Amino acid sequence: MEFVKGENRFFKEDADGKLIAEVTWVPSGDSLVILDHTFVDESLRGQGIASQLVEKVAETMRAEGKKITPTCPFAKAEFDRKPEKYDDVKA
Repeated sequence: MEFVKGENRFFKEDADGKLIAEVTWVPSGDSLVILDHTFVDESLRGQGIASQLVEKVAETMRAEGKKITPTCPFAKAEFDRKPEKYDDVKA
């Protein structure tokens, strides 16, 4: 799925402009972000979209040389479940 990059977030809207998926983060200093929110519309759940959103943030922060503190319960669980994927960007 393709996501739109907004200010401190990636998101997807449906054809009517309704928000159907989103991940947000809050900058904390120059080299850290706090991944604080993941949302996927009920109609899309179970398709791995939340995981894709978390991965998109991780890719972006790697490219920017930043670390991530996941405080969103889903993101925290993703980081814990997949250390091989996220340990390099986890604060």
